[in-house]
Formats: sequence, structure tokens, C-alpha cells
Amino acid sequence: MELSSKTKDILEWIACILIALVLALVIRYYVGTPTIVQQASMYPTLKQNQRLILNRWVRTTKTMPNRGDIITFEAPSSDSYILPTQSDSNNVTAKYSNEPTSFFGKLVRYGLEIGKDSYIKRVIALPGEHIYITDGKVYINGEELKEDYLQPQITTSVEDCPYYDLTVPENCVFVMGDNRPESTDSRRFGCIPLEKIESKVWIRFWPLNLFGKVQ
Repeated sequence: MELSSKTKDILEWIACILIALVLALVIRYYVGTPTIVQQASMYPTLKQNQRLILNRWVRTTKTMPNRGDIITFEAPSSDSYILPTQSDSNNVTAKYSNEPTSFFGKLVRYGLEIGKDSYIKRVIALPGEHIYITDGKVYINGEELKEDYLQPQITTSVEDCPYYDLTVPENCVFVMGDNRPESTDSRRFGCIPLEKIESKVWIRFWPLNLFGKVQ
């Protein structure tokens, strides 16, 4: 039984829409995507409601970011946020529990990004480096880290933070927000595995007067 020309047209339109959706998801996951800054943890470098383009090629190629890069990553599970008395010096990597195991569940969470939260932070320490935070300052392998991106009055507190004296594990990074008093970061939940890094912040396209590469 031959299909009518009208039915063929409808099927062709459906096929085109499906292909377009698949291509959009592939580009969004592997290449780049826009996003909106929703929190104040990276102030003044990034402000709420600014629009960014994220470079997701770092996830596609599994490339370790550099110190100072601003990245996005999947937010750790709530059980990663612990008190100093609960910390385990032998396990300083952020926890990710209750992850989907089915294909559909992974598609919804990682492809469509439904039910998944992400954070924007700055890379402070890299694999194998020893980070120590004391007297409001950050030390990497015994040398004070110069952080020109911080406001002059900002110091790095570790009050109620379990992770301030550690060696970053292999394939992990230690991250913090530029607005240290308002940032929940690796000081609280530990180091972020490379596999959980989603992108590198690339371009700010809104507001227009601040258009350009983000550093």
C-alpha cells in the first residue's frame, strides 16, 4: 500500500525534526552550549544573569583544565557536604551517588540535563599538587598562590571546611569560587573528578558591553 503524498510530507517533516533534535543534543553535549549565571559564587568575575558560552570540547577530549580556568561540573551529591569531624583524609574526592544506570535515565540527566545541577568555579589546584589554606591565603606546594581575580578584601576561610590541607588525587581538580565567603566548593565537598567536568567557560555574550573571552 503506497503512502499518500501528504503522509509522505508529514513523515519527512517528522524525520527532519528528529534529526535536528539529535544534532542539537550532540552539539550541546560535545561542542558547546549557552548558559546563564545563576549564583554569586564567582563574583565579581561573573555576575548573576550574565550569559555565557560554554566550551564542552574539554569533556569530549577528556582534557585536564589548567589552573585558573573557570569550569562547570556536575554538582556533587548532598552527602559530599560534610563537617570537619566527618572528613576522611584518605578520601578527598567529591561523592556522586544515585546516578542513573539505564540508557533512558542517562539520556534525560546528561543529554537533556533534566534533574542535574551544575556549578561554576575556578580551578585552583591540579593532580598531585598539595594545597594548604591558612590565615586566609592559599598555598600550592608551599608557595602562596597569587589570586589577582579576587577582590582586595576577600580572604579564603576554612571555617567548618574539612578540605583545606590535602594532595589532589590523580585525574581530579580542587576548585573554589572567586567570591569565597559565598561559595560552596572543594573546601566543603572535596576534589572534582575529571569525568564530572562538563565544560570550560569560554565567552560572555551578555551584557554586550562585556562581550569577550572570560578569564
